Amino acid sequence: MPLDLDALLAPETCALVTQECQRGVIGDLSGLPALADAAQNGMIQAVAELTRVGRAAGVPIIHCTAVRRRDGMGANSNARLFQYMGKVENPLFIDSEATELMPEIPQAESDLILPRLHGLSPFQGTELDSILRNLGVTTIIGVGVSVNVAIQNLTFDAVNAAYQVVLPRDAVAGFPDEYVDQVFEHTLGGISTVLDSATVLDVWKRAAS
Repeated sequence: MPLDLDALLAPETCALVTQECQRGVIGDLSGLPALADAAQNGMIQAVAELTRVGRAAGVPIIHCTAVRRRDGMGANSNARLFQYMGKVENPLFIDSEATELMPEIPQAESDLILPRLHGLSPFQGTELDSILRNLGVTTIIGVGVSVNVAIQNLTFDAVNAAYQVVLPRDAVAGFPDEYVDQVFEHTLGGISTVLDSATVLDVWKRAAS
């Protein structure tokens, strides 16, 4: 049975969820240079265009960010990744420049920003699930970083919570490229709908016209 993209991507039942599209993660203040380099390969531009067109079509835009207190209270220390990110030159301190969204990605007052102090998933310990349900969302368009960790967490948690998940392949990033390809082939491709951003944009543009 052919996939009904108009129904799956209907603006009234989907939301664009950006994951850690922050200067201290993929931008000029990043402590993860390999990930920042991967994001520069068209991902940021794809996220920016999805944000612009989605907003014009009435799609809710939700930016999920990672932050930490300056005293470290409440932050994880139970994995090497957390320990490393606590020592980088530009930690993701609350209200610091490192936590700012990438300047290429347009923001609006209608956007929601959901920071988290701990964990690897935008669902764990945040209001994301409740907000999505209050908005009547059934499909999550997941974009951002990283395919290595948070995008996988987002996808699994969303599927377990009964959402449809769409991943625009060119609007997510991870490293190295070979690993990202394997994750999509053997994991994410089996539990989400993998498209390119142009396909999503086409549906939203038609819905807005």
